[in-house]
Amino acid sequence: MRAAVMRGGELVVDDVPDPAPGPGQVLVKTLACGICGSDLHFLKYGEEMVALGEEMGVGLGGPAVDLSKDLIMGHEFSAEVLEVGPDTTTGVAPGDVVVSVPMMLPPNFDMTDLTGIEPIGSYSNRYNGGYAELMVLSSILATKVPNGLDAQRAALTEPMAVGVHAVNKSGIKPGEAAVVLGTGPVGLACISALAQMGIEPIVAADFSAKRRELAATMGAHEVVDPRTEPAIDAWQRLDGVKPLVIFEAVGVPGMLDQAMRAAPRGGRVMVVGACMEPDTVRPLIGIGKELTIGFALGYDPFEFVQTLHAIAEGKVDVSPLITGHVGISGVQGAFAALANPDEHCKILVEPVLD
Repeated sequence: MRAAVMRGGELVVDDVPDPAPGPGQVLVKTLACGICGSDLHFLKYGEEMVALGEEMGVGLGGPAVDLSKDLIMGHEFSAEVLEVGPDTTTGVAPGDVVVSVPMMLPPNFDMTDLTGIEPIGSYSNRYNGGYAELMVLSSILATKVPNGLDAQRAALTEPMAVGVHAVNKSGIKPGEAAVVLGTGPVGLACISALAQMGIEPIVAADFSAKRRELAATMGAHEVVDPRTEPAIDAWQRLDGVKPLVIFEAVGVPGMLDQAMRAAPRGGRVMVVGACMEPDTVRPLIGIGKELTIGFALGYDPFEFVQTLHAIAEGKVDVSPLITGHVGISGVQGAFAALANPDEHCKILVEPVLD
């Protein structure tokens, strides 16, 4: 099969062996796969991310990723089932379009024992992601796409679920307000989830005019260029009274400190932007204001399925977020194009385009 392979810190297009489904697995054909910011980070900071993961002890029991070997990224995917593996019971059949939490479960998986769980894509040499023509998925995680939802929008289930989880994790509820700093894909997913919950006002801030436009489309009540008006000033102008949650979705050094300085007394800060460098905050600011600071990662399977149905039922329109389509041969160029926030938000890799 053809694939965009991470090899020696670069992306190369090559022919690699086809995967074969084992017990408890299904073989699928990739239909669409979004390029995630974490993939951009992994290509650039792979060694640091692997080392940090080992330091934090976040391994799931599978073999450690080896960056000296080939690796195929892509965890925001939709796919068509081609074949069911041996001794496999599943709710999907060949021809079904599916999405999946990007994890592989061992045969006879027991929820009380996480040993043997492996990620699909970035942190696995064994299980390739969606920047390839074929993948294998765990049969019990492969979820049929409902309502005839097209493969392109279905592929955005994963990134949108990240926003749902961050909003749930923040504990925000109707009657409270939100400020979202940074309106890249993660910030936009947070805005969408906040809007679904009925949070008002939602203030969004970004330097990019295109991203601000998307923020309004996804449900922000006010969008500001922080060079012209700080987001916290816009919140005070609109409301300034309701309890406030600030979502830090930029992920660069200094943003958490900035959010803490901006937050009102008793405010909450939810960090969803992945800062790849050491950062500094001043704890006395958090103490003096009695701030609550939280961090969010990923989502749970229930949030994933909830997000899929919200998209399929038309509660969330993700179409405006899709700004480009490439075949496998275009993945390297797409990585470069995503560096311009005014040009692209989410580029989908669709192998059929080659």
